[in-house]
Amino acid sequence: MNRNDAPPKLAKTVPATFHVKSFGCQMNVYDGERMAEMLGTRGMTAAAEGADADLVILNTCHIREKAVDKVYSDIGRMVREDGSRPMIAVAGCVAQAEGGEIQRRARTVDIVVGPQAYHRLPDLIDKVGRGEAAVDTDMPLASKFGALPARTKQVRPTAFLTIMEGCDKFCTYCVVPYTRGAEISRSWDAILDEAKALVDGGVREITLLGQNVNAWTGEDDKGRMQGMDGLVRALATIDDLKRIRYTTSHPNDMSDGLIAAHGEVEKLMPFLHLPVQSGNDHILKAMNRSHSVDSYLRIIDRVRAVRPDIAVSGDFIVGFPGETDAEFEDTLRIVDQVRYAQCYSFKYSPRPGTPAADMDHQISAAVMDERLARLQAVINRHQVDFNTATVGRSTEILLERKGRNPGQLIGKTPWLQSVHVTVPDLSIGDMVDVDIISAGPNSLAGEPSRRQAA
Repeated sequence: MNRNDAPPKLAKTVPATFHVKSFGCQMNVYDGERMAEMLGTRGMTAAAEGADADLVILNTCHIREKAVDKVYSDIGRMVREDGSRPMIAVAGCVAQAEGGEIQRRARTVDIVVGPQAYHRLPDLIDKVGRGEAAVDTDMPLASKFGALPARTKQVRPTAFLTIMEGCDKFCTYCVVPYTRGAEISRSWDAILDEAKALVDGGVREITLLGQNVNAWTGEDDKGRMQGMDGLVRALATIDDLKRIRYTTSHPNDMSDGLIAAHGEVEKLMPFLHLPVQSGNDHILKAMNRSHSVDSYLRIIDRVRAVRPDIAVSGDFIVGFPGETDAEFEDTLRIVDQVRYAQCYSFKYSPRPGTPAADMDHQISAAVMDERLARLQAVINRHQVDFNTATVGRSTEILLERKGRNPGQLIGKTPWLQSVHVTVPDLSIGDMVDVDIISAGPNSLAGEPSRRQAA
């Protein structure tokens, strides 16, 4: 489109239907759900699968460059055959980082709203209808959560619940402190109320979310200061809540109380996502990670001492500026030492405005590709080993969705493994004991437990 041409005309200035597309982390999934619930209170409905929506919200991630490019690619495909287009809103971290530049780069974008301002989305929609500018990337001190509607009945038995936002760690590769702001913990009462509403609506498993979720602190209902372990213990008293998980945690905030909770709170699942990012102390220092390889490994040992069957997950970045071959080999060694049940691994992606983007000795794409392939081969080997060790075990799974075959449902083990099981008499949301009969790299096969049948 020529810069002097008018953008394609809006199909509707007062949208009746919407579609939210979330990229990136679980917190974006949570934010997307909350935006949908908020628009529902305004009389809008989610567009049917495959149908055109009057409003499309791209809830974006800014962690890696490819995620940003995908947003602009999606925007470019939204013009319809008749020349019209939906109202387009860019939300999330790309919106926060780029602000009004998004509309200069993509003139079809009507709304730009940051992750701390999406509770004002209805007002921004009204502004578009009046022909006014609709950009809001403020980070207000007042919590957005108080402006959001009560949780609605969930169609799934699992749900995310954000308990804190922002980050004070300032890892040199990361944009989160700039796009999500400083660490802010939600109040005890607000979290407990939302959890109870989710459970009343059919949720049986809640995953607590935060950029550094285990940094949460707050006063309980008796005015006592609590860490996340106290919050977990309080959530565990909700009768129909069967399972509690949390992500993403930081090694610096892994308190004695939280470690103890893994051995004492039955509803806290035996799964710990604890990113280390590198297996070399020099690289960790350059990343400003505030922990060493040794301190990280000691945390893992302590958690395994109280919960021997715990599954450990992690994050790794390869090709950080200046990383030598020997330093990368240290990362392979820590993977072998910890024996991760699963991992996320990425090539370093320079993000504008972060210290690492201006560091010397940036690593070539070819070297990063080779290192990532080697790392993922080791990670995958340990994941297969972990899954294979589950064969022959009996465990309880929470049925979450339909499988491919008639009567087949898919559920998660306490260790976050997907299990396919044929149980035609059961439904999504049920819990069932299964015997694990086979394992693949990414999922398990089970059958109703013989103990249960007896």
